[in-house]
Amino acid sequence: MINIKTPTTIIYATFVKRENRFVATVEKNNNHYRAHVPSSGRMQELLVKGAEVILTPSAPGGRTDYKLLLVKYQGNWVSIDSLLPNRIIKKALLSDQLTELSGYQNVKSEHSFGHSRFDFFLQAGSASDCWLEVKSVTLVENGIAKFPDAPTERGAKHVLELIEAVKRGYRAVVMFVVQRSDAGCFKPHGDKDPQFAHALSLAATTGVEIYARKCDVSPEGVILGGQIPVRL
Repeated sequence: MINIKTPTTIIYATFVKRENRFVATVEKNNNHYRAHVPSSGRMQELLVKGAEVILTPSAPGGRTDYKLLLVKYQGNWVSIDSLLPNRIIKKALLSDQLTELSGYQNVKSEHSFGHSRFDFFLQAGSASDCWLEVKSVTLVENGIAKFPDAPTERGAKHVLELIEAVKRGYRAVVMFVVQRSDAGCFKPHGDKDPQFAHALSLAATTGVEIYARKCDVSPEGVILGGQIPVRL
C-alpha cells in the first residue's frame, strides 16, 4: 500500500474565501487566518464558503498561518496539494509497485528533455528508458475525473514533447493522479482546454501511454488506488 500520511498536527477549519491563487482565508473558533493553497488550479467547486477543510500549521515566519491540505466535498475528502501526486508516484516507483511502470532501477526526478522538464526519467538495463509526466486531478463531474480545470499551455507543451520522445525511441507516459475516490474514469476536459485534449488524443495515437489512478483520501492520509479507464 503506497500512501502519504498527513502531518500529526492537522486542524479542522471552515473555508471562507480565496484571496488569490495561493492564499485563502479560513475560519477557526470564530477567528480568521491566512492559509496557503498549494495548487494553482481553480477548484471552484471545492473552495466554496463554508466548506470543511483540514490544515496544518505553516513554518514559523511565513506569510500564512496554515497550509490547506484537504477539502470535504459532498461527504468525501479531496486532497488539493498539487505536489502530492509526484511524491506518491515516486514512492511507488522506488518500491516498484506500479504494474504499468515496473522494472526501472533508476528513478530521476525533474529531468530535462527538449524544451521541457519532466517529472521523472526512468532507466532500466533491458527496457526502454521512459519519460514520465504526472498530473494532479481534483475535478470530478458525474463520476468522470477531468483535467485541466483551467487552460494550461504548459500541459499541452509537455504532451507534445512526449510525442517527440517516442519518435526518438523512448517510452513516454502521462499519469493522471485523481486526488479523490469518487472517479470511475478519466477524460481530458475538452470544454475547458480543447488544445490540451487534442494534444492528449494525438499523443495516444503516436505511442504515448496514458494512465489514470484514483486515491483514497482521509484525514489520516492519501492512499494510491488502482487504475481507472481513460476515455479520449
